[in-house]
Amino acid sequence: MPYIIDGHNLIPKIPGLTLREMDDEIQLVQLLQDFGRLQRKRLEVFFDNAPPGQPRAQKFGMVTARFVRQGMTADEAIHNRLRRLGGAARNWTVISSDLAVQNFAREARAHFISSEEFAKVLTGALQASDEIEGEIRDIPLNSDELDDWLKLFGSDEEVDD
Repeated sequence: MPYIIDGHNLIPKIPGLTLREMDDEIQLVQLLQDFGRLQRKRLEVFFDNAPPGQPRAQKFGMVTARFVRQGMTADEAIHNRLRRLGGAARNWTVISSDLAVQNFAREARAHFISSEEFAKVLTGALQASDEIEGEIRDIPLNSDELDDWLKLFGSDEEVDD
């Protein structure tokens, strides 16, 4: 079951992440990439206040990061996404502790869990993976993922395979 995530609602619930960091969104996307790869799940994460000139959506492996421009909130964008999914929304899980977002999920008949609960699932899955391998994982990015990160940070150089 794929996930729709209220990104800024989730960040402060994950140990080691804070909304005060300049790269908080990227740190979350990296964790979600690892989780998506391990769980074989697609994830869509929505962030408010996209910087001008940044693409509205970027794909990072199993994660699609959606950057919502000024004039709309991530909550509204999640609501719109659920409406566009129609009956298929029941196959998705919405991650947010925001009651309005949970109500949107309920109306769409999507599943939902709080950010606090998902943070436990996320960190537990990543820690279990680390324990199985006996060390902290450093999952290498494939060339497409690396190209996506380089585009995000403004590098014009192509990556050699």
